[in-house]
Amino acid sequence: MRRRASILECGDGDAKAAMAQAPSRHSKTCRLSDALVHGGTSPKQNLANCHERKGREGKRMINNGSWLSSPRVVPVLDPDFRPAVLANRAFTETARAAKGAVPVRLAIEQADGSIFSHPAEILPANHSQAAANFIYLERLIKFLLWSRGGFRVYFAGPETLGQQLRQYYRETPAGKFDGDIMGNRIYERAFEIVIPRDIPPSRANTAPLGRHLNGCRIGFDLGGSDRKVAAVIDGRCVFSEEIVWNPVPQKDPQWHFDQINESLRSAAQHLPRVDAIGGSSAGVIVNNRVKVASLFRGVPLELFNSRVKDLFLEMKRAWGNIPFEIANDGEVAALAGSMSIGGNGVLGIALGTSMAGGYVNCEGNITTWLNELAFAPIDYNPDAPVDEWSGDAGCGVQYFSQQCVGRLLKPAGIEIDPQLPLPEKLKHVQQLMLSNDERAQKIYQTIGTYLGYAIAHYADFYQFDHVLILGRVTSGPGGDLILNGAKEVLRAEFPELFRRVAFHIPDEKEKRHGQAVAAASLPALPGKPIIA
Repeated sequence: MRRRASILECGDGDAKAAMAQAPSRHSKTCRLSDALVHGGTSPKQNLANCHERKGREGKRMINNGSWLSSPRVVPVLDPDFRPAVLANRAFTETARAAKGAVPVRLAIEQADGSIFSHPAEILPANHSQAAANFIYLERLIKFLLWSRGGFRVYFAGPETLGQQLRQYYRETPAGKFDGDIMGNRIYERAFEIVIPRDIPPSRANTAPLGRHLNGCRIGFDLGGSDRKVAAVIDGRCVFSEEIVWNPVPQKDPQWHFDQINESLRSAAQHLPRVDAIGGSSAGVIVNNRVKVASLFRGVPLELFNSRVKDLFLEMKRAWGNIPFEIANDGEVAALAGSMSIGGNGVLGIALGTSMAGGYVNCEGNITTWLNELAFAPIDYNPDAPVDEWSGDAGCGVQYFSQQCVGRLLKPAGIEIDPQLPLPEKLKHVQQLMLSNDERAQKIYQTIGTYLGYAIAHYADFYQFDHVLILGRVTSGPGGDLILNGAKEVLRAEFPELFRRVAFHIPDEKEKRHGQAVAAASLPALPGKPIIA
């Protein structure tokens, strides 16, 4: 199954319903996972009494427990940051040190039959901190769901914990959001937690991604605030253009079709013919069909299902059914980085309107993984900032995007009109950076610290030797501070990663049209060789 997902929020009636149930960004999170730590006789009772009992015993356990401690490098504007990577490793060490540690096996299944397994160890039921088992497992499954993707979770472990996981995905807003997006929206199957004695063996599909440079091609890249297009002849860019647009509030799919097609026609004027078209777009894309995409968030659900899902197939027909391929923007960003540096094993992280992730494995292929790291948790602080779409706390989007910049304005002491849109807030911070404003510097230093711990966390789930960092948040001198901050964390806490992983930021030429050129390389031309 050709797929690719990753960036940003999801988008229409279902997501808005989840958003309506979500707590505000400044509220304290009250997930079922919190409630189970706070005591009580049942998950339902715990959930109902969460706020009342959130102080004292439960809070003490979660913040003072040996598995959730302060990082060695503390984000200058966020002293309460509790990195997921440190928490997971400390929890595992605690479990292994306990007598009678309980082995658990997890697996995630996709609609094409791909299965991704992950082992874990948890505390025995009689351990003083056994209530933390649920939090650890729920956060781990959350990460696996949004990095791998799947509609079915196999849980081979204690029956009681399996039932609690089922209840979490049935009854809590954040759990229902994940289950609905994974099941109904992406894989079009009912989401379920299966509790077998054992789990099926792992199996996965991979496929080469792009790198086809022969012929006359058009590549385009659709972002939340601009769209780019490039005309490419045998791998050489002969024309590129960037156009500011605002697709998110648009309700009519025809508007999106016309805007994208206008860019394609503009590029076509610079080619003797058009052999193929490749695109890069925010969202979950499976077989050129749009499953979830923030760009179409304003489109009503009925219109999304009837028109948007097959919008790119419709566009292919409009261009005479020439080879036409669409992939997620995070994946294409990783491809562009791989092509630029001449290496594989690339994890791409885009800090833009939201957050995008993409991955090219060590063989130079893509997998069927989602890499939707915007929703993957990296902070286990129970009062971490809440994502307005999923209603969950501590997820990547609040740490690696314009949303993060906006969130850090107040702790940095920068006063600005709160009604300004996020791109304007980012521009203001970037202008302050040009005058060496220490407040602005602290924002980028904080993001850099976040990034260092997140990369170490990702390295527990991905194999990579290169990290590609891009997006508007990284533009200007702030990008250097982000990179330096990430390297400082790796040097201090993860020296093996510091020695192994190379960081890359695209140069201005690559930023202008590198991703559109990479997108142009997606379709293969039958009977024609690839130009190296």
